Amino acid sequence: MLLPLLFLFAAPPSTADLDSALKRFTELLSIVETNAADPVPTQQAVYQGAIPGMLRTLDPHSIFFDPDQNEQLKQMENSERKGFGTVVSVLPGRVIVLQALPGTPSAKAGLQPGDEIVAVNGVVLARLEFDQIVGYLGESHQHRAQLIVRRPGNARPLTFVLDPELLDSPSVDRAFLLQTGIGYIRVNGFDPQTARQLKSAIENLGGEKLKALVLDLRDNPGGVVQTALEAASFFLQPGQKLLSVKGRGIEDQSVDVPKTATPYAFPVAVLVNAKTASAAEILTGALQDHDRAVVLGEPSFGKGLVQNVFTLTGNTALALTTAFYYTPSGRSIQKPLGSGHLEIQKQAEEFRTDSGRPVTGGGGIQPDIVISPDALTRLRVALDGSGVITSFATEFIQKHDVKPDFEVSAAILDEFEAYAGEHNIQPRVGEWAEERGWLQSRLKQEIFNQGLGVAKGDEVEAQRDPAVRAAVERLVARL
Repeated sequence: MLLPLLFLFAAPPSTADLDSALKRFTELLSIVETNAADPVPTQQAVYQGAIPGMLRTLDPHSIFFDPDQNEQLKQMENSERKGFGTVVSVLPGRVIVLQALPGTPSAKAGLQPGDEIVAVNGVVLARLEFDQIVGYLGESHQHRAQLIVRRPGNARPLTFVLDPELLDSPSVDRAFLLQTGIGYIRVNGFDPQTARQLKSAIENLGGEKLKALVLDLRDNPGGVVQTALEAASFFLQPGQKLLSVKGRGIEDQSVDVPKTATPYAFPVAVLVNAKTASAAEILTGALQDHDRAVVLGEPSFGKGLVQNVFTLTGNTALALTTAFYYTPSGRSIQKPLGSGHLEIQKQAEEFRTDSGRPVTGGGGIQPDIVISPDALTRLRVALDGSGVITSFATEFIQKHDVKPDFEVSAAILDEFEAYAGEHNIQPRVGEWAEERGWLQSRLKQEIFNQGLGVAKGDEVEAQRDPAVRAAVERLVARL
């Protein structure tokens, strides 16, 4: 088990300059309070003016919390994730149920795939903009909600009253085989249970018998660094460096893979994008620097700083950046914050992996192979934006018993083209031909979402994902 990082703060500097600066500040504040045209509340001037102004000269992540903000922070830390257990597709003016997760309030109440949520607590969703719908649905999950639902085949709308419950949302939320011996695992964040869940997912896919693994960290905002380090140790050799920590007021530290680690040996590909951040970047950087994994996708976010929350008097607090994380080769994960960034000049230098392969510094993780998402064509935008694929899938599963071996045939494609035409989507003949492969996959995904569950739909989506496909090609070439 990895030991937590210990931060040793240096002694404060001489107070001579501080006393002089404080004297000038109090003199200035006194003049403002006495002579300003309008009254200036002292607390407002300090909490909303002086302190935030000082912190802005440091970095955008150091924050002062006044009493109200500090109370909100405490409530967020103690809050529990509640919800109804409904997986929905949000379209312009429409919300379609894709799945009611087993054992959740939605499933117990009887919500079904294909149901359209028309109104929530009297608010008609069709009158809201897309972003408003997303925000309103999020808020409604915290309290009892009345849903008005339109069900295919029912003339009259149905009413459901749902009470939110605590939901167990695993951070390792997808694990399946892309093809024989090649696994796929998606990690959406790092909480205290993530390493255990990742280990379990690998074992369920075959453990040491796996030929290769695609580890998807796209859209992973990070979380508990200690858990990410433990996850990295599943793939690295005992004693190899995981990261180092450097800051002006702390002692430099280095964290290594525990000597008791028993890592997997199969090849690994890691997927990242612009929303891969923090702990997810630490794991990726360690595997890349030790040539343990090929990294594909887009450059990551670039958040590699250590923050400590200092409790202050008056029920206030300060979240202060005290150090930065560095990959094993010495690259700063944090994007430069200004001239005060530690060793900023060194980040322009060339860094090398264990094998001598050059890698780029300067913040974030640069992928070994850049893979961009598929470009959105006019037809794809029209089909997804209109919701016609979702509504077709809803009607399709009402008439057909969908099995795991289901495929979208040419006859189903023809049926869909006619259905789309009835909904005023009539592209050129050549556009249908160009998008045939994408359309077969997208229809299959949506039919699986509603007929077999969103997890099965995600498996279909992964097969057409350009980054996943590139990762598989690279891994197969190494076998």
